[in-house]
Amino acid sequence: MSTVEAINKALTTVIDPELHKPLPELGMVESVSFESGVAKIKILLTISGCPMKDRLKLDITNSLKNINEVKSLDIIFGVMNDDQRNAVKKIIRGGREKFIPFAQPDSLTRVLGIASGKGGVGKSSVTVNLAVAAAARGLKVGILDADVYGHSIPRLMGILDKRPTAIDQTFIPVENYGVKVVSMEMFKPERSDPVAYRGPLLHRVLEQLLSDAYWGDLDLLLLDLPPGTGDIAISLGQLIPTSEIIVVTTPQIAAAEVAERAGRIAHQIKQPVIGVIENMSDSECKQCGEKLSVFGSGGGEETARRLGVLVGAEVPLLAKIPFNSELREGGDEGNPIVLSDPKYKKVFDEILDQIIIRPKSLVGVRLNVNT
Repeated sequence: MSTVEAINKALTTVIDPELHKPLPELGMVESVSFESGVAKIKILLTISGCPMKDRLKLDITNSLKNINEVKSLDIIFGVMNDDQRNAVKKIIRGGREKFIPFAQPDSLTRVLGIASGKGGVGKSSVTVNLAVAAAARGLKVGILDADVYGHSIPRLMGILDKRPTAIDQTFIPVENYGVKVVSMEMFKPERSDPVAYRGPLLHRVLEQLLSDAYWGDLDLLLLDLPPGTGDIAISLGQLIPTSEIIVVTTPQIAAAEVAERAGRIAHQIKQPVIGVIENMSDSECKQCGEKLSVFGSGGGEETARRLGVLVGAEVPLLAKIPFNSELREGGDEGNPIVLSDPKYKKVFDEILDQIIIRPKSLVGVRLNVNT
């Protein structure tokens, strides 16, 4: 094997950090030459100013360490032309035109909408901590911040002001804590800018966020839905018919009555309601040890009971998440509490134990396994 062949073989082990495919497969290796101990490699970036340039340089350097003939390395970066970028888009889409991967019959991704009847129940915090806990288990996880008007996922995930890398009309989700994230906030000129969209446009926005992003192979996609029973909730059921719903409520009985409506709209559009999570539940007083029911009690059980009657089957109460100021502080700072508090990690792990069991068999579904 010549030195140039050895270099090309080594480059097949270098994976693009965003597209998660080998550089040669993506057409990013334009040329390789070797002379007098010097390896010269030209790499084509998908866009000018690619944020992963330094990471690619380090990975390429490390891949050639075991080739003794290479004494020095000269990496030249260029930029793909339109035809080359179009080829990359076809590769990452499996040769198909723009589509929603999670709506395909052969999709292995579990899509869960996190819903609530009203705002302020901690739905986004539940979404983030559930996603981070799942990623810590080794699952491939994504979050779509579908709360178009009240998007808060970027702050909770510690990715404020981060922008996705765009390849023409395709973009790469921002990643943190092992979770890929897409939010409407990432596409606004300024964070403070309001979003003033009406019904039909909201449907189109959700469709674009699902289809224009390159999510890769996910085990779990969580959608942080807007509170209530509006356009986005209905559009999710239409765009991804296999999606399922988890309803978040607080312990107040009045909140349970409102939360039931989120489950009702899901049931009407044939989405399974797989459980209820009671957030801001009883906490323990640090001074006296007594239980504090700041937001009342019984709301989670009541919501689960009402939804069970509605669907004609048991809807489990998946967990009661204690109210804690540290949970809120962690969210403000972009540090999900499951990473620092074993008690909360245990709660979210128990939720995962219940929801990662698929209700339907995968018999007959094509697996993405190459042999």
